[in-house]
Amino acid sequence: MQRFTLRLSVLLLALCATLSAGAQTRRVQNKPYIDQRVLHYGFFFGVHDQGLSLRGNGYIDPETGRQWMVRNDRSNFGFHVGVLGELRVNSLIGLRLQPTLYFGSKHLSFLDQLTGERQSQDMKSTYIALPVLAKIAAPRWNNYRPYVIAGVNPMYDLTTGKHTLLRAKPLCVNIEVGLGCDFYLPFFKLIPELKFSFGLADLLDHKRDDLLEAEDIIYTRSVDRATSNMVTLTLYFE
Repeated sequence: MQRFTLRLSVLLLALCATLSAGAQTRRVQNKPYIDQRVLHYGFFFGVHDQGLSLRGNGYIDPETGRQWMVRNDRSNFGFHVGVLGELRVNSLIGLRLQPTLYFGSKHLSFLDQLTGERQSQDMKSTYIALPVLAKIAAPRWNNYRPYVIAGVNPMYDLTTGKHTLLRAKPLCVNIEVGLGCDFYLPFFKLIPELKFSFGLADLLDHKRDDLLEAEDIIYTRSVDRATSNMVTLTLYFE
């Protein structure tokens, strides 16, 4: 996930730098009055990588002596779609509300330190999200305009009831930061954006009354805390 994040960041920054270097002279502006509207509407889609930050505690089962360690063992790419509404505060600042559906999964690997046995879990997720974000943009130059964005994203997972070894709570709240660039095309505005999300609270459901086998609770007891993280690459159309 770290390599994926670094590559996306470098790519977007390089693109902005290239545009800046090539935009030393004034050109005909596409959609010259689009940013003067009080309300902006659009839609978007993109891809993302979901993950969990897990804090293990080295718990050892007093009866069997087994000790399970857990980690994210691979990237977990999914996709998301949604609609965008943006309120213009002034020439540089806007407030975004963007209802979103996220489809993806988080793959976990468990290793028994005593026997070497391995278990795995694919935590599929379908999130309904309602991010509220502040967009701070640079002044427009020709047909592009870079910006940074930050805000809060409450998300509700519709599939947590199907989780097995570990179960996540359905509601999570993330802090989001990112950067992007507005491209003004002749008939619409295209906006690529890279964003990072960090969970604020423990997502792990520590109370597992649903487990039929008593020994299955060891997976939950082996983890003190689990928080969400996500990297998203999105294309907006306004």
